Amino acid sequence: MQTSRRSLIGLAALVLAVSGVSQWWAGRHTDLLGAQVAALAKPGDIRMLSSETCGFCTVARLWFTEQKVPFSECFIERDAACAAEFAANRAPGTPLLLVRGQPQLGFSPDRVKERLQAPA
Repeated sequence: MQTSRRSLIGLAALVLAVSGVSQWWAGRHTDLLGAQVAALAKPGDIRMLSSETCGFCTVARLWFTEQKVPFSECFIERDAACAAEFAANRAPGTPLLLVRGQPQLGFSPDRVKERLQAPA
């Protein structure tokens, strides 16, 4: 009985350690990626067409803000020009990111970085 209790405690400690390292690694990757995107992006490079009820838009907005990435945003419900641009891109949902004029549906910091690194 004592051995199995010790084994369970050891297993729990291992799971906690792996989880902690995993979270640290993910945070480190996010910070590194954010710094890279911030270094590549110039004002006007990233425009986000958003919806007021879009949770993914909120995630993208917070990420850009926290990582100090310059971007502009418009809301399709409030801005007729934004709604027209959204319709012209035939996007099925938001957020629609225009990265150096190229549309990207959804939010992926990795895809934003790839587009910013691509030749003009």
